[in-house]
Amino acid sequence: MVMNGSDIVERTLRKWTAGKRGMAAMIEVFHRIRDIPYGVLPELNSPVEYRRILEINMGSCTPKHLLMCDMYSRMGLKVLYAVFPYRWAEFEELYPPDLWKLAQQMDPVNHLACRVEINGRYVLVDATVDPPLGAIGLPFTASWDGISDTALPVLPVGEEDLYHPSEADLMPPPDLNDNALAFYAGLNTYFQRIRDGQT
Repeated sequence: MVMNGSDIVERTLRKWTAGKRGMAAMIEVFHRIRDIPYGVLPELNSPVEYRRILEINMGSCTPKHLLMCDMYSRMGLKVLYAVFPYRWAEFEELYPPDLWKLAQQMDPVNHLACRVEINGRYVLVDATVDPPLGAIGLPFTASWDGISDTALPVLPVGEEDLYHPSEADLMPPPDLNDNALAFYAGLNTYFQRIRDGQT
């Protein structure tokens, strides 16, 4: 039987949380999503297509946190989307020269994370950066306790905006001009080289 997008999320959630309940299950989901390799695949940045991240095993902050919200909501948790404007050029020291040149030409973009209600507080839960990318200095959460805010991997250049999951279609779409597409393609290649130990 072919699994539709909703079924693949449910099946994966059951697999990831087998034998775990409550906070242990929540923490396991965070670590599993965090460990999906970071890569910008624009076709996954939608409230429908994000489920394909489970087939492709790669995705940026948007599909990772759309998936997180979906799974946590199925677990009975209250989740909001948190959107932070930032600039790719903030990571100057991390880029090889060709990527740095493209990054400087990028307009501000939006980073997506989640805020999850835990013990009466909306905790920042960000699973963007997979651990191998920590080797080049990208902020990531090595181990989450399920209570504290996780690391935010960007430096916001404006105010955080919050959206209810029912408002996912209202979140600002990414700008996918030719420069952005070239940058993302180069970024994906560079990050894969890091994972392969070819720095």
